Amino acid sequence: MKVGNMDGFCVGEPWNLQLVNQEIGYTALTTGELWNRHPEKSFAMRADYVDKNPKATKAILKAIMEAQIWCDKPENKQEMCEILSKPDWIKVPVADIIDRSKGTFKYGDARPVVEASPNVMQYWTDGAAFPYKSHDAWFLTEHRRWGILPADADYKIIDKVNRADIWKECAKEIGQEAAIPKSDSRGIETFFDGVKFDPENPDVYLKNLKIKKIA
Repeated sequence: MKVGNMDGFCVGEPWNLQLVNQEIGYTALTTGELWNRHPEKSFAMRADYVDKNPKATKAILKAIMEAQIWCDKPENKQEMCEILSKPDWIKVPVADIIDRSKGTFKYGDARPVVEASPNVMQYWTDGAAFPYKSHDAWFLTEHRRWGILPADADYKIIDKVNRADIWKECAKEIGQEAAIPKSDSRGIETFFDGVKFDPENPDVYLKNLKIKKIA
């Protein structure tokens, strides 16, 4: 955008705030405004590695979980952003990271700055780290929506690929049993336009969508 080769983009932080701070453009909206508490990154490993190296698998996962817990604590946000700002990582000024990490959203246009936004990125709180199978169902449904997967795609693959069982074991082992959700499903999701996705009835969601590739 700085050299005029791009009109807009959809990408994670810190590039949105960097755009605003350099007065190149503005943030139209955040993805949290499209889908509050939406799933973001995922941690995946090859099944054969997991089967052959169960101890290493759990050690890696527990290290990630402990990092997520640390990153979610308000008192660690400044240090987290200072670490991320280094050349080893994303190599940008702390000022381009810190605001939105704390829930401060400056859009860069006439809208007022939002403080303590409910759309602040979460790493552990409110089940943010848990691999909900209902989210897997949404991704599969979206792949059917755009013709990437066939209409008769088997949703049973979710139980094979999603190892929520290992996540729960690790949570208990690091003293976070209370963080384990009561269900592998987060239930019905509601998007910005009022459209709802019920993981128990993905075909209803598909049928009601106006924009899709499938018939």
